[in-house]
Amino acid sequence: MTKVVCPGSFDPVTNGHVDIFRRAAHLFDEVVVTVLINESKKGLFSIEQRMDLLREAVADLDNVSVDSFRGLLVHYCRDHDVQAIVKGLRAVSDFDYELQMAQMNGSLTGIETVFIPTGPEFAYLASSLVKEVAKHGGDVTDLVPAHVLKALQEAYSRT
Repeated sequence: MTKVVCPGSFDPVTNGHVDIFRRAAHLFDEVVVTVLINESKKGLFSIEQRMDLLREAVADLDNVSVDSFRGLLVHYCRDHDVQAIVKGLRAVSDFDYELQMAQMNGSLTGIETVFIPTGPEFAYLASSLVKEVAKHGGDVTDLVPAHVLKALQEAYSRT
């Protein structure tokens, strides 16, 4: 059984993320979407909120679960019997960074990284851009799942 992890901050989860999760779910036996806990960064959504939003986004995928971790991803992989890391790539700039991370992770523990290119319809999509547009009242309806859209609207109506 092949168990992989899809790590990220997912603040918030976008349709591009969900596309990668779905495609990974078709390729691997078990997919764990993991939210990085980074105390030095203040996100729009708490870790618990992100995990709830993710759980709802992948609820129809039987072989996908949601978890969180702090520290090194390779330690999470070792401790949870994960065979590979799955990363989505939008552009060449993503590849430059992700290749370095993949090589570092591989040198630390031998864990492999599998890259899945993002579908062309999501190539420009980033959580930070979604937040910026939503914050200023722009329409992000087609960029995030409906429940995430509602959470964004609620979060920005309080600010």
